Amino acid sequence: MDFKLEGSLLKKFDTQQVKDSFQKREFVVETKETYPQKVKFELTQEKCSLLDGFKEGDQLHVSFNIRGNEWSGKYFVNLQAWKIDKAGTVSKDQEPPEPMDDDMLPF
Repeated sequence: MDFKLEGSLLKKFDTQQVKDSFQKREFVVETKETYPQKVKFELTQEKCSLLDGFKEGDQLHVSFNIRGNEWSGKYFVNLQAWKIDKAGTVSKDQEPPEPMDDDMLPF
């Protein structure tokens, strides 16, 4: 299932090389609601560069998937972004990425 969120780019972090074959980049979007939420997203692999054209303060539309995993009895949830558009622009739709194999996860 695909989800979308609109808000302001609050913080973007550098790309992290987690393993030789795995990289990720995180960013935070603040929603425009009565009680704004600061939501952290994750980009992986070649999607890390999607954030390069944006600066903090830009209004964004983020398309993402929810990823849940278990590792050593602990449960983790990541919001995995796969498309980022500047708010107010129209782009041609992209297909969401194929789900990653568990062996590609950094755990």
